[in-house]
Amino acid sequence: MLLVQACFYTWAAHAQAPPFPQSLSTVGIHDLRALDPTLTGQGVRFTIVSRAETYHNGESLNDYRPNLAHRSLSNSDIALHDGVSASAGISSHSTAVCSILLGQDEAGYNEEIGAFQYQGIAPAAQADVYELLYFMGEVVWQQKAEPLDIISASCGWDFEDWYTRGIEALIEHEGVLAIASIGNGTDAFQAVLYPGASANVIGVGVVDSVDSDSLGIRVAHFGLAHPEHSSCGPTGDDRSKPDLVAPGNCLAASADDAHSYEVTGNASSFAAPLVAGIAGLLVQKARQEPELSAAVSPDGGNCVMKALLLNSATKLPYWHKGELNFEDDHRVPLDYAQGAGMVNGVEAYLQLTAGRQAPGPVTDRGWDLNELGTAGQMAHVYALTVDDPNEDYITATLVWNRHYEPAFPFQPLFGKNHDLALELWAVDANDPTRYMRIDYSDSAEDNVEHLYTKSLPGFTEYQLIVLLHQPVPSEGQEAGPSAEAWERYGIAWNTAAGHDEKDIRWHDLNSDGVVDDADVRLLEETVARRAGETRGTYTIGDVNTDGKVDMIDVEGLEAERDRRAAWYSERGAFRR
Repeated sequence: MLLVQACFYTWAAHAQAPPFPQSLSTVGIHDLRALDPTLTGQGVRFTIVSRAETYHNGESLNDYRPNLAHRSLSNSDIALHDGVSASAGISSHSTAVCSILLGQDEAGYNEEIGAFQYQGIAPAAQADVYELLYFMGEVVWQQKAEPLDIISASCGWDFEDWYTRGIEALIEHEGVLAIASIGNGTDAFQAVLYPGASANVIGVGVVDSVDSDSLGIRVAHFGLAHPEHSSCGPTGDDRSKPDLVAPGNCLAASADDAHSYEVTGNASSFAAPLVAGIAGLLVQKARQEPELSAAVSPDGGNCVMKALLLNSATKLPYWHKGELNFEDDHRVPLDYAQGAGMVNGVEAYLQLTAGRQAPGPVTDRGWDLNELGTAGQMAHVYALTVDDPNEDYITATLVWNRHYEPAFPFQPLFGKNHDLALELWAVDANDPTRYMRIDYSDSAEDNVEHLYTKSLPGFTEYQLIVLLHQPVPSEGQEAGPSAEAWERYGIAWNTAAGHDEKDIRWHDLNSDGVVDDADVRLLEETVARRAGETRGTYTIGDVNTDGKVDMIDVEGLEAERDRRAAWYSERGAFRR
């Protein structure tokens, strides 16, 4: 462990070679390290769930292991867990995931990129790599939470089963945080996959890298989450997924030798560990500061962490709740392709360190772990002030757990589930009797509520109100009072300037760095396909954000013709 820490500080001192994976810069990890150099994952334990490369008659052939001989992993604190008698084999998939999370190599090299410093998100963390079936039996079946902090799963299935419900039960009863890939989109014939699609799990989609003939540029710059490559919601039971998106095309350790690095490609399998790694750094920070300890409480701390990660996410172009239409969808809390947006390590850290704040007057950034229903308390109010009512957006995220039996087959406990809602009210600072509700999020299916709302001109005072509804009934049952009419929740909020309306990704639809005929053709094809409809599946191309894709959007895109991304003129910049 001391060797890993020493390597971290040596890496930080070597500024002559660029840091990789570059996707870490995109989600703010390198800026976060500059802000707080202690964040290396020290004291955090990941459980990495890894499929074997080969199964025969339902049995693993034990080729699930990361290449621990690789330079980037040779000093990592990784333990391997399986119950298979077959001789061990190496998995390229597992090797890439582990290097993104835990890798450390001061002398990385790739023929196209040249020399670089390689460091994963949490190189000083500990990790237990489990073969998938062994994980189900040893951890999920037995509900064995010790000593794990965070589950990172880059695998999935089409349907819920006892083991996906078991993961949800583990999250609810033990306070574990679980992050899982959501699936690789329509091109891979994948709907949203479980456990990423599970209610208590953080499901992660992938943001595609840009289209360039330079490998260095492809792994350093990223476009949008496309349904062809990143599975979209809703789930079969009409819940919003994914929760977040992250870049997936990373330079990662090779399974074939001790020094090579390969490109992973755009896949949610390699986006999920980025989110898991950021969560690990937040866990480390929360343990360092006693006033932040509620965020890692076994009794609901996972709700706080999920709320922080979602609330701090960056809204990418075309973010919109639910399907494309004229109005914000109050019944759908998240975008069906982006979730709450792209994970943002720095903003998540700033929201965590803003501290826990009880209902009542709060600052413009913060969080709380609380509960409703006890002693007849049915609402909590958080009163905040915005600096610039003409520019600021208010973002707020509410999270609570769905409930499950603590033993096999981990059936849902519908009678314990409650429905919470989140409302935003503007209050006249000079006349408190003048107020209005300006937004709300109230999904009957989800256990997440999310607001992203522009403040009203002239109004600087606002109230976030958390409401407890009646229990959610099971199928065929009528709603009624619950024997345990209370619910624990985590909430996070922030006020800041809104999304970047000048982002070239609004117009560079194919992410090749230039707005040209190819983008116009793509948008014209979309217009023809939708034929003026205002509802339908997730669509990129509503340039003027009026809730429909039509020729007015084509005209708006034409006005940006020949615009180029900053990286477009940097082709080959990472070549040596």
